[in-house]
Amino acid sequence: MSRSDSTRATAAGAAGSGPILDRAGTSGDRAVRPKGGPAATGGGSPGGARAIAIIPARGGSRGLPGKNVARVGGVPLVARAVHAALAAERIGRVVVTTDDDEIADAARGAGAEVIERPAELANATASSESALLHAIEVLAPEPGGVTVFIQATSPFIDPTDLDAAVARVEQGERDVVFAATPTHGFLWRERADDVDGASAVGVNHDPSNRPRRQDREPEFLETGAFYVLRTDGFALARHRFFGRIGIQRVHADTAIEIDDAADLARARALAPRVDRRLAGGIAASLARREGVAWVADPRHPFVDVDAVVTDFDGVHTDDTAAVDELGRESVRVSRADGHGVARLRDAGIPVLILSAEANPVVSRRAEKLGVDVIQGLADKGAALREWAAARGIRLDRIAYLGNDRGDIPALDLVGWPLAVPDAAPDALERARHVLERHGGHGAVRELAELVLAAREAKLGSAASDLVRESRELDPAHPTREQREAIAAASSAT
Repeated sequence: MSRSDSTRATAAGAAGSGPILDRAGTSGDRAVRPKGGPAATGGGSPGGARAIAIIPARGGSRGLPGKNVARVGGVPLVARAVHAALAAERIGRVVVTTDDDEIADAARGAGAEVIERPAELANATASSESALLHAIEVLAPEPGGVTVFIQATSPFIDPTDLDAAVARVEQGERDVVFAATPTHGFLWRERADDVDGASAVGVNHDPSNRPRRQDREPEFLETGAFYVLRTDGFALARHRFFGRIGIQRVHADTAIEIDDAADLARARALAPRVDRRLAGGIAASLARREGVAWVADPRHPFVDVDAVVTDFDGVHTDDTAAVDELGRESVRVSRADGHGVARLRDAGIPVLILSAEANPVVSRRAEKLGVDVIQGLADKGAALREWAAARGIRLDRIAYLGNDRGDIPALDLVGWPLAVPDAAPDALERARHVLERHGGHGAVRELAELVLAAREAKLGSAASDLVRESRELDPAHPTREQREAIAAASSAT
């Protein structure tokens, strides 16, 4: 919902919209913790952080249907908001309030808790404030806390900006701090009472006196990305602006807010450049929330998945074919890719090849690699969904590597859509990460190494935790399980 929402939903309406959270979990609204997501909420908060991020995301957008799950940089908007909040060190709990099952699933997959948003607070006239008040009532936070209101329609939120804003409210400097970007623009307004339309008036300047940019103090454009609020003050004011208000300056590249298809297209065009700056740090922070040490490097994202699926032509091959005088085709593949697939299999990570064309060479290559293959597909998305369901693998826990328009239905389904560097523009637009190596020249090996690095980092962290526990519990007489944990930690380092 945009920053211009009114507060037509009253405090009484918000309070009466649903029962308070039942702490025993037996009735009433509940904030449902994610399954299989990062240990980033409740007791898993970093450093005892107390701020609670609340992301209202309703499903009934009129201007852009499905807006909150539209993908930018290969990630649903609501998931991008969750990731940014989880990556902020001063936020201890991340909650999405929604009336939509698809949004709820995306939020849980990203690591958020979910509150069911009552229908009367999810229509076109309900304000964001009403959803926040309801969520706060359900969560029942401790007095004196901080609420971080984040809008999923802002795709490029820098966690360091969130931390800086939270710190200012926590330290009592301000009651409210909101995201804004400086501007020196001259604003004009057409006069509604001017019948001949011959005149317009300056809004923030005197048209007869136009100083140079360097001679003007900047004004600030509210981006709508986030508002950090003293919770007690917000509960009394029932509005996001109250008390002492401060501005958190954000980079102009992050100031985009998505309200229509044109905004979405612009965000997707910006994503490769902006994400190069933000994605590495966010990935490292999310990994740390799981207790995993990870270097903030955009070239090596934390691809934590349970399965790998790839296209064949242009991914396992260089997208060319040799044809002999009898019309028989042959393709070039990389031995390095074969080694990478073998390592995935040894790690117990399923691999599937999806190919639009039915060709014996695809079958032979899959047989040699020892992986599943499905060929002759009109819709790779449907085939992938069926394969994942049969194996009990969540789609958001799959990495898919593609190179062309035929891969788009699959790229749009998975948690980690990836592309080779010479992929078609439509495929590149949907990629969460673009590999450095080309198809047929080690692209599959590069993906395998990313997946295995994330897996090994998690296993090494878990083994180290077990070792610490074993030494604390009984250093002199380790059990068989303790000895195995020590051996596993030694082999991982």
